[in-house]
Amino acid sequence: MKIGIIGLAGSGKTTVFEALARDFAATGGRTETRIGTIHVPDQRIDILSEMYRPQKTIYAQVEYLLPGKGEQKKAGSEDSALMRAVRDTDALIHVVRNFAAYGMEAPDLENDFLLLDQELMQTDLSVVEKRLERMALDAKKGRPVDKKEQALLEQCKNALEQETPLRHMPEIGQSRLLRGYGLMSAKPALVLFNNADEDEALPAAGQIPQTETCRVIRGKLEHELAQMSKQEAAELLEEFNIAAPATDRVIRASYKILGLISFFTVGEDEVRAWTIGRGTPALEAAGAIHSDIQKGFIRAEVVSYEDLMAAGSMAAAKKNATLRLEGKTYEVADGDIINFRFNV
Repeated sequence: MKIGIIGLAGSGKTTVFEALARDFAATGGRTETRIGTIHVPDQRIDILSEMYRPQKTIYAQVEYLLPGKGEQKKAGSEDSALMRAVRDTDALIHVVRNFAAYGMEAPDLENDFLLLDQELMQTDLSVVEKRLERMALDAKKGRPVDKKEQALLEQCKNALEQETPLRHMPEIGQSRLLRGYGLMSAKPALVLFNNADEDEALPAAGQIPQTETCRVIRGKLEHELAQMSKQEAAELLEEFNIAAPATDRVIRASYKILGLISFFTVGEDEVRAWTIGRGTPALEAAGAIHSDIQKGFIRAEVVSYEDLMAAGSMAAAKKNATLRLEGKTYEVADGDIINFRFNV
């Protein structure tokens, strides 16, 4: 999973990136795009690893991407470099400043959010209009045109002209026919209000909390936490009434907006988490591991994490009939532990 971090200049997105990715730049910052990869915290993986004592324990991963200084967005500017930097991401984190800063005006949360969100929509509108123009030209020359694709693009154009981001119309924006366009406003988005250290409340921000998935982060505080030892961090978390580090909370929210779940494979050689979309059939989940497993799929041996914990072992789960055989169309559930039977 790759997530782009965007925001206006001064929003604190570099601080947020470093807190989430635990990747701290040298003084002076960097001009190139930064990428930080972390594993997805999951207590279930920790417990399964203790149970099986494997040679390797592999967590799911999240890749955070922060556009470089030369690609940072300034209020009112036309900066397509920013869009190019995050075009290939799966989702966006939109950081909105909600703290006082010397030399800067008081934050205007709704306006600051809309300013960059409108640029996403303008970028998409330009892409859609150019494609529709090309389709019209092809039709005039007697060349074949995909009518379904054209109709979807027309719907996109109408929505964007009305300043409706395509993520609010996922059945259109996420259509397979449009995936190759990299539409920015179609990407699932998490709005992170970057609050002052003492402020843990979700702010009043006009219609944003009603239309978007919003969370609060105290960026400067979380940045300090990310550089502390576990004991020091635990004390600060308690002092500031923070239930879990930002990394955990943001990943959970990101999984939610992307509709993602995890299933596990276990054994003496490896315990591993795999990330798939909710509702994925067993046949496709097998392909997430290896195309040969999908090609030669026979059956999936499945037990839920909760049932395995209740049984205490795979043998006991089988005796309790909570370890079961499922076919190709079985929808994998979050926390399923699966052994795929296959033959190639």
